[in-house]
Amino acid sequence: MGLGTVLSSLLAIVLSLGAVLILAWLSLRGLRMWQDRLHGTARDEDGEQIRFLRAMPLGQRERVALIKVRGDLLLVGITAGNISLLARWPQGQDAGPVPDTTEL
Repeated sequence: MGLGTVLSSLLAIVLSLGAVLILAWLSLRGLRMWQDRLHGTARDEDGEQIRFLRAMPLGQRERVALIKVRGDLLLVGITAGNISLLARWPQGQDAGPVPDTTEL
């Protein structure tokens, strides 16, 4: 087996892998657009309707999460059996400073 044969085989494998990855990416993007049309939802300017920003664990199964939904910031509490809205900041309104609760 010559060097040319090995290199051409390696090039064929790399090109095939690239083609498969491009087709997978296009398929996922198409499915996402089809799903949005099926459910009648539109995406915001960033291309996402709901965006996860941060989460902080409070216990083994409890956490608070900050998410952005169509421009509004939502602070939600998440437990094993419930999700609760803790605070909401409408689009364009700054969340402001977090109060210092260490003195309580």
